[in-house]
Amino acid sequence: MKHLPKHLRPRWRYLAVRIEGWPDAAFDRGDFQRHLWYAAQNLLGDAASADVDLTVVRFAFADGDGWAAVRTRRDEVDRARAAIATVESIDGQPVGLRVAGVSGTVRACEEKYIRSAPEITTERAVAFEGAERTAVVRDGRADVRLESAFAGATTLDL
Repeated sequence: MKHLPKHLRPRWRYLAVRIEGWPDAAFDRGDFQRHLWYAAQNLLGDAASADVDLTVVRFAFADGDGWAAVRTRRDEVDRARAAIATVESIDGQPVGLRVAGVSGTVRACEEKYIRSAPEITTERAVAFEGAERTAVVRDGRADVRLESAFAGATTLDL
């Protein structure tokens, strides 16, 4: 079978997505992909979500911090960003997603927006709400472990 001529092939854009969650959050690429599809389908409907064609091409997530490279059609970048913004949890675990940038190739997406130095994460004992607790500290932010969950705080709150 012959390939389509270059002017008839679909044009793609790659969105660099920063993922932030609680330190004990654990999900994989398949979970992230499924929730992107559901978000696009719920926001845009079946036909429009098929036009957007969100596909996770690269993914890394560990210790509550990660990134993903998401492919979409060139003319659908705005709707793809809107669908990504509606994802608030993955498998019941709250997450924050932020589109760091858009590029025309996977390589440029990784070099410009993803391959920055990873955040340094430390675990230390902090005083919070009149008690000494364990916290995971990242770049001026702290996730303080309470009895059953985490509480977000800044280093000024500790």
